Amino acid sequence: MDLVSFPLNDCHGYSVKFSPFIERRIACVASQNYGLSGSGFLFILDLSPTNHLTLAIQSQWTDGLFDLAFAEDHPDIILTASGDGGIQLWDLKTPEVPKLVWKEHSREVCCLDWNQTRQQQLVLSSSWDRSIKLVPPWDPKGTKSICTFMGHSDLVYNVCWSPHLPNCFASVSGDHTLCIWNSTKPGQPVVKLTAHATEVLACDWSKYDRNVIATGGVDGRVRAWDLRNTTAPCFELIGHEYAVKRLRFSPHQAHLLASCSYDMTTRVWDTRRLQPEVFAHHREFVYGLDFSCLSPDKVADCSWDRTVSVYTPPSVLNTE
Repeated sequence: MDLVSFPLNDCHGYSVKFSPFIERRIACVASQNYGLSGSGFLFILDLSPTNHLTLAIQSQWTDGLFDLAFAEDHPDIILTASGDGGIQLWDLKTPEVPKLVWKEHSREVCCLDWNQTRQQQLVLSSSWDRSIKLVPPWDPKGTKSICTFMGHSDLVYNVCWSPHLPNCFASVSGDHTLCIWNSTKPGQPVVKLTAHATEVLACDWSKYDRNVIATGGVDGRVRAWDLRNTTAPCFELIGHEYAVKRLRFSPHQAHLLASCSYDMTTRVWDTRRLQPEVFAHHREFVYGLDFSCLSPDKVADCSWDRTVSVYTPPSVLNTE
């Protein structure tokens, strides 16, 4: 499997992302004391040609860090989401303190997503305060959001831009629902459906079908929805024993979908066969997960066991 891991010292891993610019670079955010108290840290790691993870940069924030997003227009800019309701913009050339800080959420910020369409640079943030904010990262007028979306009645765990439609994004919540939004109309969602009988923690869009989005719930199930007909899931993946925390569709193969869970596993599913590869290299909840868009054979995950890992699942090598 060609797995390599890096210790996060006394911090518990929350999110990991591959750089969209530098092929062998990942970023991970982690927090002391399971994010309940103490500081948060941003780790920038490089994968060497000999398959070792080395620390390139480390930055610290005064509260726990729960998610991150690489800028889509600059290789040295990263956003982080914190437990104090803030969003920090870091320049990796001067990583000692953030360049900008937004403070608009009243509770923990649990998810960030920078839009990928290049039409306009905009960031979504979601929070335990039940709101979604639309943030312009390069606004010269200061650190103020453009608008707020209030369509959920519970914590908004995950938010993600459509990779196909510039103004379309999705969100999932503790209120059991999946919402589809038009970012130019901050009223009610365009679509709202009950995705699981439990809290919904994760969602991700198919990179090959603009109508398909997957959700992951506390029920341990992964469901995919075709937005042209939402009366029932177009497929359901059953295997996790506990809550599904993060989902990622492969950017390289339409039929591959990865999930990670509180059952301490990461699974890579072939949606044509509904049978996953199971990876159990962590000893605690697996919180972060990502496919590399530049290296088709690389997957990364991070865990509360204080490690981040990069590896090659056999299924990503099968291009049939």
